[in-house]
Amino acid sequence: MLRFLFGIVVAMLVVVGGIWLLQRRLIYFPTTGVPPIREQLPGWEEAAFETTDGLTLHGWFISPPEGDPVVVVFTGNAGNRADRAQLGAGLAAEGFGVLLFDYRGYGDNPGRPTEAGLARDARAAVQWVRRRAPSHKLVYFGESLGAAVAIELAVTDPPAVLVLRSPFTSLADMAAVHFRFLPVGALLRDEYPSLERISGVATATLVIGGAGDTIVPIDQSRAIFEAAPHPKELVIVAGADHNDFVLVAGSEVIEATARFIVATGSG
Repeated sequence: MLRFLFGIVVAMLVVVGGIWLLQRRLIYFPTTGVPPIREQLPGWEEAAFETTDGLTLHGWFISPPEGDPVVVVFTGNAGNRADRAQLGAGLAAEGFGVLLFDYRGYGDNPGRPTEAGLARDARAAVQWVRRRAPSHKLVYFGESLGAAVAIELAVTDPPAVLVLRSPFTSLADMAAVHFRFLPVGALLRDEYPSLERISGVATATLVIGGAGDTIVPIDQSRAIFEAAPHPKELVIVAGADHNDFVLVAGSEVIEATARFIVATGSG
């Protein structure tokens, strides 16, 4: 019996140790191989900017019409900016300027993603837009993990409007959902405590969630909405799962975003 129990303890330690060492590979899923911009978004331009720790990041940008805001898209934890081309095109069709960019380690960018690193990347992206379109208001559009990045930035550098698609309350809460039998939350290096941070955001906030989201439970997105400041709005897309097109770049998401921006006087 003692040998059996010892074996279980050793096995658990091996699993926990593996999670500790490899946890960021379970959080971030970057892809490389960014296609030419002309194939994805004709008429857009290449963007490049440097972070405070010396990395050069890349993105795609379309200028806004006179007086209209620029939407900075903070993407989720997988893929690269090419996967958000339809989202960018949809927002641009509503008359907004748009920046799609990749975090460190994503697309054709150097570095490895971490919570602190993505925060630096977000700040660099916004600073680039402020230089490129200084007279235009900014909208932060964060999806999933990108919602957490956008919330953190909005506390210290608030936009005119904050749009959060499928936001989660914290990475520990997400770990409790997807690794419920392991003490993953206590081992996390990156935390993304969005529910704690959202109360410090002083801007109009739109929360969009999928009623059938199997990645980020809709209850977590609702909790972010409840803790967000006024004015705010909650849009639930019926039956939509996390990566369904209708929730990623569907007309309901695009139209709700445009409507909320205009309603707040920012568009």
